[in-house]
Amino acid sequence: MPVQIPDDTDFLSFRDQCESQDGWVARYNKGGVTVWCRDEECKTVQKLKMRIVCKDVTAETLYDVLHDTSYRKKWDTNMIDTFDIGRLTVNADVGYYSWKCPSPLKNRDFVTMRSWLPLGNDYLIINYSVKHPEYPPKKDYVRAVSLLTGYLIQSNGANCCTLYYLTQVDPRGSLPKWVVNRVSQFVAPKAMKKIYKACLKYPEWKRKHDPNLKPWRYPEQNTLPCISVADLTVQRADSLENIDESSVSEEKAQRHSDDDET
Repeated sequence: MPVQIPDDTDFLSFRDQCESQDGWVARYNKGGVTVWCRDEECKTVQKLKMRIVCKDVTAETLYDVLHDTSYRKKWDTNMIDTFDIGRLTVNADVGYYSWKCPSPLKNRDFVTMRSWLPLGNDYLIINYSVKHPEYPPKKDYVRAVSLLTGYLIQSNGANCCTLYYLTQVDPRGSLPKWVVNRVSQFVAPKAMKKIYKACLKYPEWKRKHDPNLKPWRYPEQNTLPCISVADLTVQRADSLENIDESSVSEEKAQRHSDDDET
């Protein structure tokens, strides 16, 4: 399938999904974070939506934090590696991201096309998985598939904003039910709070690290190599390895986690 760069209609549709309550069931609502779940036809592909109100953070700062790959390495402790591969347009690029799964589950990685758009007082970033000929699946990772993942940032005045995070990912594996539950009850809320804390510290950090460098805002600063959309195809889940990890117990995973920390 050919890759299509999102247009305004796609961004508006994504914003509508973030704001809509229809068909969503709240699974978590504590400490200013809400997590909703929406089961699709395929039970292995769960759609999650999260929201957090970020006081003392401008929408512009939050937008910068989500874009700034160098800063992400400081706060995203679940991340193993991330880097930009190349740019498609002034507001679209292709990148790589890998993250830690609870041991002994295999770690996952993605290659995604990301696009972004300021829309009135809102900022939107969305991505979905693509195939790039120079970045095939790796031996030690399970190549997961983002069907649709993104952020909606809404300004609530001079120094406050709301962040929505919506994600539909195929992990390419039969995961244990406890993993699915843990994502909505623990991993997702923790991730939202981590982003919020990162935003509070970002202005000071950025002042010391190329304060004027923001290629996501100023395309003329972008030094990534240009790549053609014709070199990409949509990453179909059924073309990737599918592993069965459904028998992994939570107790076994916890033991591995404890061993990793010691």
